[in-house]
Order: sequence, then C-alpha cells, then structure tokens
Amino acid sequence: MMHRHCLTTPRLLEVSLVTVTVNLKMASHHSHLQGGRVDISLIQTTARNNLISLLEKCSGPKAIVWDNSLAGPVGLIAQYAVLREHSVTKMFPLRPKSLPEADVAHVIFITRPKLHLMDYVGQNVHADSRAKTKKQYHVFFVPKKSLLCMERLKHIGVFGSINLVEEFRCELFPFDADVVSMEISDVFREYTLENDPTYLYQTAQAIIFLQKLYGPIPKVWGKGAAARQVWDLVTRLQREKNNNVTTRPNQTSTIDQILLIDRTVDLITPLATQLTYEGLIDEIFGINNSTAHFPIDNFLSSEERTSESLSEDKKQIILNSADKLFADIRDKNFNAVGAFLSKQAKTISTQLDNTQERSVQEMKLYVQKLPQILVKKKALSHHTAIAECIKEVTDSYDFLDTLQTEQEFLNCIEVDKASPYIEDLIAHAKPLVKVLRLICLQCITSSGLKPKVLEHYKKELVQVYGIQALLAITKLEKVGLLKIQSGTRQYTVLRKALRLTMEDTSEINPTDISYVHSVYAPLSVRLAEQVTKNGGWKQLQDVLGLLPGPTLDESPAIPNSLAQNNSDAPQVVLVFFIGGCTFAEISALRFLSQQEDSNVEFVIATTKLINGTSFLESIIEL
Repeated sequence: MMHRHCLTTPRLLEVSLVTVTVNLKMASHHSHLQGGRVDISLIQTTARNNLISLLEKCSGPKAIVWDNSLAGPVGLIAQYAVLREHSVTKMFPLRPKSLPEADVAHVIFITRPKLHLMDYVGQNVHADSRAKTKKQYHVFFVPKKSLLCMERLKHIGVFGSINLVEEFRCELFPFDADVVSMEISDVFREYTLENDPTYLYQTAQAIIFLQKLYGPIPKVWGKGAAARQVWDLVTRLQREKNNNVTTRPNQTSTIDQILLIDRTVDLITPLATQLTYEGLIDEIFGINNSTAHFPIDNFLSSEERTSESLSEDKKQIILNSADKLFADIRDKNFNAVGAFLSKQAKTISTQLDNTQERSVQEMKLYVQKLPQILVKKKALSHHTAIAECIKEVTDSYDFLDTLQTEQEFLNCIEVDKASPYIEDLIAHAKPLVKVLRLICLQCITSSGLKPKVLEHYKKELVQVYGIQALLAITKLEKVGLLKIQSGTRQYTVLRKALRLTMEDTSEINPTDISYVHSVYAPLSVRLAEQVTKNGGWKQLQDVLGLLPGPTLDESPAIPNSLAQNNSDAPQVVLVFFIGGCTFAEISALRFLSQQEDSNVEFVIATTKLINGTSFLESIIEL
C-alpha cells in the first residue's frame, strides 16, 4: 500500500524537538543550491537574514514555538547552530496546551496566519502568564500578518500581552539548485473548493520576490484560471508599487520566461504512481523537507539486527543533490537504478582492493583519496538499502495490480465500466485514499464516469467507509476530480494530440519523458516541452480549448537593455506549478533540459511538493 506519512503533531514533545533540530541541521551547507544560472542560495540567504534580524530585536535567551507546518521547511534556510548563536535556547511545537518550563526572557511564536493557531498561541500565553513568569511574548507571522489573526488574538484577550508582532518574510523555501517551494498544502483546495484567493495573492508575492532577486521576467506563458489570476495580481501589485521597489535599477533578467501551470489543467499526473527513484521514495515513505524515514532493518548488518539495544526503528536520510550518488539516480526510472548501483559498487571495490602492487607515490595518492572513496561507499550502502526497501513494495501483487489498473485507464482500456480491481479494494476495505485515487484517475481518463458507474462506486464506498466517504466524494466532485461524463472525450483527444501515452519506451535509456511513469508522459510537462520548443502555444491551438481556463501569452514591458540574453546561452525558464507538483514532473523537466537539442534550463517553483496521496488528503482533509 502506498501511503504518505503526513506531518502530524508528534505525541511527545521530545520527538518534536528532535525533528525540529534535525531539520535545522540541514541548511549548514548550501553548495547544492548553486550550479544553475539562477543561484537558489540567494533565497536561502535572504530568508535567513530576515529571520536573524527579527531574532536580534529580542535580546537575551529565547524559546521559539513553531507552527508544526513550518519547523521542517525553516530547516532548509537556517540551521540550529545559527539559531543558537542568536540565543535560541529552547524550541517547542505549537500545541493547544501549556508550554514546558523554560528559563528564557522571550517566547517567540513563529506561525502561519491561521485562526486555529491563534487559539493555540492564546492558550500558551494564558497558561504561561498564570505561572507568574517575567517573559515577553512575540508573534512572527510567515510570510505576512493577517488582520483576522490579530483580531482573534484581541478577542481571546492576549493581544495586550504580546510585545512584537512581526512578519518573517519567507515566500519560498529552497530545496535544490533548480527547485523551490512555498510548501503550503492548502493552495489547491482553497482556490478550487473554498474559492479563496488568499494563497493566489501569496503566490503572486512569491513571483514578485523572485523578480526582485533575479530581475524582471520578459516573457510570460500560462494556462488555467489560477495562472491568469496570479499573473494579473503580479501586474497589479507591481503597478501599485510603481515599479520602484520591484527590481533593483538596471538589474538584468536572469530568468528569460515563466510558465504558470494551474494544477487544474492537469489532474492526471498527480494521480498516476511515480516510477522514478525519488518519486517512489515519496510515494512509499513520504519525503518531507528533503528528508525521508525508512525501516531501519535494511540499513543494519546481521549482528546489529540481533542486538537488543535498537533505540530507533527508522533511519532518517537527507535527500538532495549534496549527495552526489542521489543526484545521479533520483531522476532515473526505478528499473534502471539496480544496474547503476551495482556498477558503482564494482568501481568502489576495485578502488579499495588494489593496494598490493602500488608504489609509494601511488599509495600516497590512494591515502589522499580514501576519505572520498569511503563517503561514496557509505552513500552506496544507503541507496542500496533504500532500493531494497522500495523493491519489497514494488514486487508486491498489491503494487503491480494497482499499476496495471492505472496503465489500463491511461490507455483508455475499460474506462467505461466499474473496475473489478477497484471493487475488490473496496470489498477489502483498503485505505480510502488509495481507492479514491484510482476512481479519480478512471474518471479523468474517461472524461467523466458514466452515471451508473459513479452511483455504483458511491454506494459501495458509503457502505464500507461510511459518512467520511460521502464527505470526501462531495469535495472531490466540487474540485472536478469526480464528475459525470458529458459530450467531449477530452482525454482521448489530448492523449493522441500530445502523445500522452507511449509504447515501448526504454526505462533504462529513455528517449522520452514518459519514462517517469513508464507509459505516461505528464501532460503538464508536455505543455512545457511544446512552449519551449516552438516558442509558444501556436502548435497547440487545436488542443488548448480542451484544457480548462484561459491561456496566457504576454511580454511585460521591460527596457531592452535589461532583457538581454545571448542567443547561444540556454534560455532559463521558470515553471511555476500553482496547486502542487510531483517529483516525477521535476524529473521529466530535468530530462528535457538535458537533451542534446535542448536550449533550455528549467527552474521549478511550486506551491507544494505533492504526490497523489498527499494531494487527495489535502482536498478531503480526512
């Protein structure tokens, strides 16, 4: 079963603090954020400096109380040592109960502007002030203050006890040299289900921030209602600022084009199982803030396994391109990973073995290189263990049957009737999200379900899962993931026109992006491929009408001197996914830019890194 581990509030405070501390160790080296034309480490430095200048407003020992959804991402910009240098002595998760004892002068709540979190802040401050401690309380909102939240703090009677209310401006978190994310899982649900544009405004602010750092973007492409809304907001907000703060004067453009993709335009891709190495790690174990946890058994020697003193049952691994081996295999189809790892193993054992017939000079060189070889050996043993963990799942009937059903749907086979496999999953009461994910995929590939099929599924679901299934179905209908078939079979046409399914593509030496799902090419990335290859939408005129929402094609007025780009240099294209993006999509974009005939370097931004399970969970909020 592929189930994502969501970040729930840990039961024990200690556990939470360990997580916070571990995540905060990650930002210590940012070399993995550099390497492309767009230096992503600038985002890290800017956010870190913002945080430090806020901390410096509170002199003396401080405790930080983190909104749980922020502790991990903030670890990508400021390591724990940096916070310690600025007198942060304690860190706690924000929860609806009193804070542990802490001998500090300041308690700083770092939180997203959400009303229920203000209630937690209120409970913490009330309980702490009853203990008659002489502390100052501060609230740092990320990334902006909210009047509603301030009103709530007044309403519950703690606003007067709060000294500083500040904004910790951190629009985007840096994940790798070509990936940044806002890490807000509610974006898609808020603008589709709730019709709330707050996060679209925040997305616009993030784009303005990127233009401030990297210069104005001379060309804009986009598809979907949210893409249109976000770009209109960017234009309006920049006009209001009268362009005087938007970019530094005479700052040339580092980013040549932006492509905005509303997730609504392609709901198929997140629902299909990702089959790249990184994508499968996310599907099976969940990757949160570049960190994943694996069952520890695969990482231990047989002696270690039998020892009783195992303190942990999970092995935590940080996954980013600072790990050279991970950078080499993250984007490969999982079926190509085994052979690659065994080739690496042979190379390393050759390097370690031939020490007998070496001259003194060669031995000296060997000793110098040894630490590097041992680092490689450790990485190799880690990734071999991870690959074993994955293989245990991908070899199971459960996984293979699910995959086969998905691939039949993607190839328009048997989409018009109830699937025996889905019925079987319901009969065995398999996790609801897993079942809904397949039903939604069937629905979209058949451009809506036949009325009697949808009714049949609803009846079966409610019988087994009860009222929660009904609530989930209602939400999925509202966002367009479940619907009744009407007229046009959009997917059938798009599948042919955009070559969404490909037969006989090599997973080992791929020639097409469809390798990331073995048979299916992400629709979103096909759009990116067409726009960048053909310099726009013109080749796609026939199919654009089959995709929801307006099409953007704009060239903001920018002085020519700023938009210079040597025509031989690759075009830097920022692809911004509004509503979430998968690791398979990122791998497909990287694959495109690495092709010999490519003159494009992609940078990927998203509101959240998602997979099918986390995407559906964010909509139905089980």
